[in-house]
Amino acid sequence: MKLGVSSYSFSKHIKQTGATYRDICKIARDIGFEGIEFTDLDLNVQPARDVGALADDIREYCKEIGLTIIAYTVGADFVGGGAEEVDKVKAKVDIAARLGARVMRHDATWKLPDGQTWRDVVGQIAEPIRAVAEYAQGKGVRTCTENHGYVLQDAHRVETLILAVNHPNYGWLVDMGNFLCVDEPALHALPIAAPYAFHAHAKDFLYKPAWETNPGEGWFPSRNGSHLRGTVVGHGVVPLAYCIGVLRESGYDGWLSYEFEGMEENLPAIKAGYQVLRNLLEA
Repeated sequence: MKLGVSSYSFSKHIKQTGATYRDICKIARDIGFEGIEFTDLDLNVQPARDVGALADDIREYCKEIGLTIIAYTVGADFVGGGAEEVDKVKAKVDIAARLGARVMRHDATWKLPDGQTWRDVVGQIAEPIRAVAEYAQGKGVRTCTENHGYVLQDAHRVETLILAVNHPNYGWLVDMGNFLCVDEPALHALPIAAPYAFHAHAKDFLYKPAWETNPGEGWFPSRNGSHLRGTVVGHGVVPLAYCIGVLRESGYDGWLSYEFEGMEENLPAIKAGYQVLRNLLEA
């Protein structure tokens, strides 16, 4: 496995300093990361003629400094979106291709319509997600969905979606930490998820059970009311070594991307997490 980082990890640094995508790419490379993934490109972060031109600029700069662009992660909601949502996500596939990213993660949905179950939703969104996967295959981009968003976050739910889509170009962005958002232990979830992995996120959380008092700022609820707060990988409760081991045993040899979303000082947290993950990968 090679070690990368998500541009999302630099969100606080970008807001505090006005850093551009070029700036965070340089920082990531200097820390030692071999690759970087990008969330939906934002012209407010780095001005350009349009998002396509921004993607071209980032691709060329990363090539210049020897940093691989490993993935593009974008928002989507296929519940009720119809052909318009499919077209919107296909346009984002085009941006992924211009970046040179070989993997694109898109969301599935963020809500359950009144009176429907998650199984009902899977039945509705499998076909449009398959249409995006087929389109992306022609662009040399593999598509996947991450375990997040509460509705389709449990391992068995995401597996059900992948089996329903049933396309070789569609898989799973396995986020080691996000299973906690639905109170699911990684010890249970990773063996289910790993065989479908197209990409992987290393993320960690501090955790307090639902019956304890909410600690306050920076904490958010799991689906069942437990309390979570993002933190530096290795500082929380996610069993990182176990998760990496399960991925390896499944045959996954892609990228492991560090996604930091904690309250800690941004760049020191990224540097500390890099060292934790580098040690784990080299163990």
